[in-house]
Amino acid sequence: MRVEQLGTGEPELAIIGGIHGDEPCGVQAVDELAAEAPPVERPVALVVANERALEAGTRYVDEDLNRVFPGDPDGETHESRLAAEIASRFGDLTTLSLHSTQSYRGMFAIVENLTDYARNVCPRLSVDAVVDAGEHTEGRLFEAIPQTIEVECGYQQSDQAAANAALVAHEFLGAVGALPDAERPAKDGLPVFELREQVPKDVATEYEVYASNFEPVAAGTPFAAADGVDIVAEQDFYPVLMSPEGYEHVFGYAADHVGTLP
Repeated sequence: MRVEQLGTGEPELAIIGGIHGDEPCGVQAVDELAAEAPPVERPVALVVANERALEAGTRYVDEDLNRVFPGDPDGETHESRLAAEIASRFGDLTTLSLHSTQSYRGMFAIVENLTDYARNVCPRLSVDAVVDAGEHTEGRLFEAIPQTIEVECGYQQSDQAAANAALVAHEFLGAVGALPDAERPAKDGLPVFELREQVPKDVATEYEVYASNFEPVAAGTPFAAADGVDIVAEQDFYPVLMSPEGYEHVFGYAADHVGTLP
């Protein structure tokens, strides 16, 4: 793990990239901020998390870092020990974690419950939606750093995801008072979705997804296929993080549209 800092004194904020080694957009945003070194009004830790996985060009070394928090300092895996170090060093900070995905071109935020922090910051970010992970947070960074907003910045390995990550990092610093000149007005009508359940995949060699993330799927509608066999929705839902190959055993998540922010 590599850590740099903006400002002086004990960090109050953190921006974390590289939780997954196949998602370099957050690392690029962190490196750009470190090189830019803007004068901040609150000290910020800039973190490149899983350097080993980044160097290997793989999602993780031993296990998914974003599924093992809060970790174990004496754990048997690299990610378990790394998770414990991240929890120990940054657990009390207000945090932005930058990710990318195989399922959505734009940006959306993921939070653990709609805290005052999430309600204040998310509408000031250039995101299309907010996802309340609800009960689906086991092992994620939220378990180690409760005051976290994760942002999915676009397609993995894309230039657009890197540009989005840099943009939202500045917007985050504006929203929390570290870079007041970067604060943008709160967006009205930002849709909020709550994860309901995972959508499992049948064992197959080829998958398709017909549904679009954040667009409603009506009960009785085919939304995906496994080896050419349609999978039909049993009830109405909104797809989130849904793609043919993003996850090994699930297509993504079924969610409910639960309101808007602010």
